[in-house]
Amino acid sequence: MIFDKLKTQVAAITNAPEKTVDKKLKKICILLKENITYYDWVGFYFKNGDKKELKLGPYAGAPTDHSIIPFGKGICGQVAESNTNFVVPDVAAQDNYIACSITVKAEIVVPLFKNGKNIGQIDIDSNTPNPFSTEDERFLEYVNDQVSQIL
Repeated sequence: MIFDKLKTQVAAITNAPEKTVDKKLKKICILLKENITYYDWVGFYFKNGDKKELKLGPYAGAPTDHSIIPFGKGICGQVAESNTNFVVPDVAAQDNYIACSITVKAEIVVPLFKNGKNIGQIDIDSNTPNPFSTEDERFLEYVNDQVSQIL
């Protein structure tokens, strides 16, 4: 399965001694976007200091105007408050959705924890309707676990 292969590659990226954290995160984003056909935008958001907002970190995909997202706004902002995964099979059906692109059909956001505290998240947009499964959730939880070890 593609996720098993990618887990090995994600671990290799996070364990590489020569790269900065941002370069490692960018490399992970590119790896996921290029290897999972329905991952059209992959990025990390992190809590912005003491503010109740998220700040865009490394990503792969089309540029976005959403570099700052207040807690509670959109899918990412909701995950910042709920501390739980949020899978959206159809973004058009969500009242509190912040559109990044008219091509996006689905989104998955998985919180990133460090020492039990939600410090950010990985956000995936897909141009494919309803592509995400529980396997995606488990894989992205694994990615975030690996990432938390280098933060």
